[in-house]
Amino acid sequence: MNPWVAIGALVLVGLAIPFSMMAVSSLLRPSVPEQGKSATYESGEIPTGTTRIRFNIQYYMVALLFVVFDIETVLIFPWTVIYRNAIDSGVSLATVLVPMLVFIAVLVVGLAWAWRNGAVRWVRSPRGTQRSMEQ
Repeated sequence: MNPWVAIGALVLVGLAIPFSMMAVSSLLRPSVPEQGKSATYESGEIPTGTTRIRFNIQYYMVALLFVVFDIETVLIFPWTVIYRNAIDSGVSLATVLVPMLVFIAVLVVGLAWAWRNGAVRWVRSPRGTQRSMEQ
């Protein structure tokens, strides 16, 4: 049996189950159209003010750094698992170690750049702000 047939069947089942659940749910759920359900807020509150809210971009920076270093972890763990097998099979140490060291070096350079630009600085201390104003 071709392994792609099994993968295709898995994809088909993985798509069919959620879509069939949504179809059955839309057929069985009660439909009670009201004016309040089409409003922006169903809570009964009358919206006031503008929808544009200013917030700190620092949350996005932290999330981006988390994603980068989470991917690093995901890539380093499999490498550590196959490292010993590669050495035991006769592959040279440099062939196995150099690509991972280059990868980690790129991440360290990225972290240094983020640190230098203040992406990992959450709170600015009053002393640090005062010291930078004096200079």
